Amino acid sequence: MSRPLAETADTVTLRRADYEALLEALEESRDIAAAIAAEARVASGESEYLPAKVVARLCAEEHPVRVWREHRGLSARALAATAGLAPSYLVEIETGRKTGSIGAFRKLAAALNVTLDDLVPTSDR
Repeated sequence: MSRPLAETADTVTLRRADYEALLEALEESRDIAAAIAAEARVASGESEYLPAKVVARLCAEEHPVRVWREHRGLSARALAATAGLAPSYLVEIETGRKTGSIGAFRKLAAALNVTLDDLVPTSDR
């Protein structure tokens, strides 16, 4: 990076290329800080990384309850029992035949150890 073109007590004048390089360095440092923070959340058990396969399924708009259930290695019957729901109701939610109540989604989120936002289908957002 070169020296400033002009400088006063309140301003510094830079070449456009130098300004762009500073913005790029700022963005990179923010990305690094975000990655370090994410690593810390994972290490503390507060968050987790999702395999690309799971992310792809969520992006393909598969029902998030099914994606998270399978990611956690649970059968529909096991998740329903843990959440205190009827297995048939869970299947209806996963297949889109029923939207599911907020109470049901709260129970499912707790059973899957995710947030409510993680379970809302993107088409409903």
